[in-house]
Amino acid sequence: MLDANLTQQLTTYLANLREPVELVASLGDDAKSQQTRELIEQIAALHGDVSASFDGTDERKPSFVIRRASDATKWVRFAGLPTGHEFTSLVLALLWAGGHPPKVDADLIEQIRALEGDYNFEMYFSLSCHNCPDVVQALTLMALENPRITATLIEGGAFQDEVEERGVMAVPATFLNGESFYNGKMELAEILAKLDKGSGAKAAEKLSAKDPFEVLIVGGGPAGAASAIYTARKGFRTGIAAERFGGQLHDTLGIENLPGTPYTEGPKLAGQLETHVGEYQIDLMNLATAAKLVPAKETGGLHRIELDNGATLSSRSLVLSTGARWRNLGVPGEAEYRNKGVAYCPHCDGPLFKGKRIAVIGGGNSGVEAAIDLAKIVGHVTLVEFDTKLRADEVLQAKLRSLGNVEIITSGQTTEITGDGSRVNGMVVKDRNSGDERSIELAGVFVQIGLVPNTEWLKDSGLELSKHGEIVIDEEGRTNLPGVFAAGDVTTVPYKQIVVAMGEGSKAGLSAFDYLIRNEPVEEIAQAA
Repeated sequence: MLDANLTQQLTTYLANLREPVELVASLGDDAKSQQTRELIEQIAALHGDVSASFDGTDERKPSFVIRRASDATKWVRFAGLPTGHEFTSLVLALLWAGGHPPKVDADLIEQIRALEGDYNFEMYFSLSCHNCPDVVQALTLMALENPRITATLIEGGAFQDEVEERGVMAVPATFLNGESFYNGKMELAEILAKLDKGSGAKAAEKLSAKDPFEVLIVGGGPAGAASAIYTARKGFRTGIAAERFGGQLHDTLGIENLPGTPYTEGPKLAGQLETHVGEYQIDLMNLATAAKLVPAKETGGLHRIELDNGATLSSRSLVLSTGARWRNLGVPGEAEYRNKGVAYCPHCDGPLFKGKRIAVIGGGNSGVEAAIDLAKIVGHVTLVEFDTKLRADEVLQAKLRSLGNVEIITSGQTTEITGDGSRVNGMVVKDRNSGDERSIELAGVFVQIGLVPNTEWLKDSGLELSKHGEIVIDEEGRTNLPGVFAAGDVTTVPYKQIVVAMGEGSKAGLSAFDYLIRNEPVEEIAQAA
């Protein structure tokens, strides 16, 4: 199962074990069970503190428990093989079970241990899902820190009958005590906030107690990270308030157009940016969603950002980089069947539609790339483009047209997504030339039709927005409000690209620096507060 490279990596990691770990497998006679046995035997052979047994009796086969030898009440179960994007999750489970301390805020660890009640989590993932590891790792840590919490982490491709029975059509999909808990990516703090109702008020109180910043970046994507690095290097007190550090990078798999980096993946780049930010004295406030901007002209001193949890942050200058999100079709059936066949992440959810007929809406680069990737997994892909021709790069179009299980529809308007009440069963497409409508039987619809700027929270701030809702900026990243700058996909800058966002973020950071040195001295911050 493990090649020489992975074996060497795992050997290095297991050297950090502080106490014995037990692996207990429940296996059948199938090929997946044989692969699981091989994986477990390989792991156990790499370190003397790892033991393996194959006498488990769990109904899910193959599956295996990872637990501390000294405390069998703390365990996590993997059902299926945690390879691909989940190999790191497997490594962390082994380390945490073996007493290696997690790199997690101590307050969160104490919050896990203090939870009262019994929590039985079941979570479905796919091996190609780049959003799933965060949920897998959060639940793993919770189960290994609190004996009243259990976590069973299920590779959907290995348990397709179960996936069908429970109506799982998008991952990550998390169940708690047998009931649906949440569909989508969740950070550890988000899970705890849903379980511990008093945590939100505590977090808000902690944030509101922070001293005013000299530069506060709102948004943690490539633009926000670049801004923060530049202002921190200039010696200014810098903070980042981000709903999700990394932004859309977490929803982007292959990146091949970042100069100097022939290939990387979004989550990996997000991690590298977070590491780079961590090299400086930047106050990174994750899971901080901006709800309102009160400019300095209204407060009489500092700009104020109000968060949706009730917290308030203040700063002499702001860089707004809240990015954008996937655009919705806005047709009947889309909202009703979201996560029930309507999907927005082909890499995450594609494996759940293996052998089935699906559609991709959108003929730009994102849509065509999605169709190419999905064609390798599903039975048939219908790509629908509203325009008279595809808008993707020619090299992508050529690849798409070479595939035998793809139909391309241009001048097609999706008017409805249909279903049986529990899941998608088709869609209706109107020919924009003839007006004729066509019903297409499908199991899933992947929407890839562009982006919408995240600016709803700015509507009453006095900030100038374009007719598309983008923040209007000049060539230096300045907005119409003094001391407020903006960068990245949320602005009017053309070409929504990672490298463009990084450059624009750097420019906005330098502009904020220029603004600060030309205005009141740093020593006056305390007086203004």
